[in-house]
Amino acid sequence: MTKKATGGVKPRIILTAADHEKLSVLANAAANTMPDVAAELAEELDRAHVLPKGRHPVDTVCMGCEVDFRDDMTGRVQTVTLVYPNEADISKGRISVLTPIGTALIGLSVGKSIDWTTRTGESKRLTVQQVREPAAESQPA
Repeated sequence: MTKKATGGVKPRIILTAADHEKLSVLANAAANTMPDVAAELAEELDRAHVLPKGRHPVDTVCMGCEVDFRDDMTGRVQTVTLVYPNEADISKGRISVLTPIGTALIGLSVGKSIDWTTRTGESKRLTVQQVREPAAESQPA
């Protein structure tokens, strides 16, 4: 995992206290079955600025948000919803946070870019263009 795309320094990310807590448990649980992605997620969590309980970042990718992002290599814009692994459904644009792109997106603010590596080892760069809040805030945990 020493592969870094050009750019080197990763942008600052912001997480809600609830997302940070749930994602920490998820990263630990996935450490044996998906060690590479779990390690990437744990690394993101370690460098995240965690907001106090009840605070919510504006224009920042959090769990359940719909995100428009641009692939900076191709210019293609995609819209996805970032979800937990059991809710993932690529045909509906629901991508798991336990994928390389999901891990790259979590906590990024609108206008921020990040370098990430695909499962095949290809280096990519994406930029968050828009974030929409989850449709139902009162979803059960």
